[in-house]
Amino acid sequence: MFLRQLEPRTARTTAEVVKFALWPLAIMTVLHRVLVKAVNGARTDDFTPVYNAALEFLNRRPVYTANFNWVDPHYLYPPSGTLLMAPIAIIDPERSRWLFILGNAVAVIIAGYLLLKMFGLALDSVAAPILLLGMFASETVTNTLVYTNINGVVLLGEIAFLYLLLKRRDAWAGVAIGLTFAVKPILAPLLLLPLVTKQWKVFVTAFGIPLILTAVAWPLAVDPMEFVHHTLPYLMESRDYFNSAIVGNGAYYGLPGWLVLILRAAFGVVVLVSLWLLYRYYREDRLFFFCTTSGVLLCGSFLLGSLGQMYYSMMLLPLLMTVVLRNSVMRNWPAWLAVYGFMSLDSWLSGRFPATGRAAEYMKTTLGWSLLLLVICAVLVVRYLTAKREGRLDQGIDPVFDERERETVPVAS
Repeated sequence: MFLRQLEPRTARTTAEVVKFALWPLAIMTVLHRVLVKAVNGARTDDFTPVYNAALEFLNRRPVYTANFNWVDPHYLYPPSGTLLMAPIAIIDPERSRWLFILGNAVAVIIAGYLLLKMFGLALDSVAAPILLLGMFASETVTNTLVYTNINGVVLLGEIAFLYLLLKRRDAWAGVAIGLTFAVKPILAPLLLLPLVTKQWKVFVTAFGIPLILTAVAWPLAVDPMEFVHHTLPYLMESRDYFNSAIVGNGAYYGLPGWLVLILRAAFGVVVLVSLWLLYRYYREDRLFFFCTTSGVLLCGSFLLGSLGQMYYSMMLLPLLMTVVLRNSVMRNWPAWLAVYGFMSLDSWLSGRFPATGRAAEYMKTTLGWSLLLLVICAVLVVRYLTAKREGRLDQGIDPVFDERERETVPVAS
């Protein structure tokens, strides 16, 4: 009887075909990324500076001593983040790194599960293996694991924040995002969501958690003021290496300051127009509004801010997941061309065409983020103009769908 359970089944429906094909691919990709690529590591090593800082913190020695004249990864977390990271230095560096990799991989998987729940999709739907394979085949998850940084846990904090916000468990939503603030403020733009929906309890815990952790960490650290005087000024600067933001690529390619300013201003307008249309016409559609607006806010901050790195794109997963919604702004090919730019693991460096290949490699993330923002804005503006022309703005700007249409992404088989 046991052996019969292991007998391969023949798929009877299209959904079963997709699931039978993708689950083995997804699971083996996860194992490969975690056990091979991540354990092997790479020249870029985000973990060692964090481990060393945690070790120094536990031994009551200075933490903020990085030489920012070097381009190697630096330790940049505030004292509250140092406090949270300190336990990783209790064991030896190698095993600690392996546990850190495993923790981030598990965090990404849990985040994916919460995403499925947010969109009403079950684990036995075709969306589950597609999402798992897409996440772990991407550059953003792969290099988060290979470089061994904290972004997988930050992603979990983001998805938990959105999930709890949708459930109106505001204080817990604040806890989820507040813990990420204690380490890095990358998700700060998302506080616009509870602000416009008047979910005020979020702010109590979102600010309270990092403040409490800072109050605990400050007297335990030997040099907390060095974070303010030494590290914080560096964080405020725009660097010309490993920086896909407009200002970073502008500096790398030597663009004049006025042109960089014009580009940032132009895309700032694109972001503002998108945000206004989303707020004006979609704020009652909470799932679509939260996930789409979060993508616009974060993508805009990556592109327009002082530092944008390709693996930050992991935080755009809620936006990408809206493709299962009928009114999604992601249901067009230019949007997914943009996704290729900032999610693909492909390298465009070319031995035959070195200059062109290097430009394509260094610019693909910037172009991907830029195209995504343009596509979202264009879709929303066209919807607005169409609805205005047809005299139905009071009913919203969604396209008029044929009621006979059926979703192409099944919840379950």
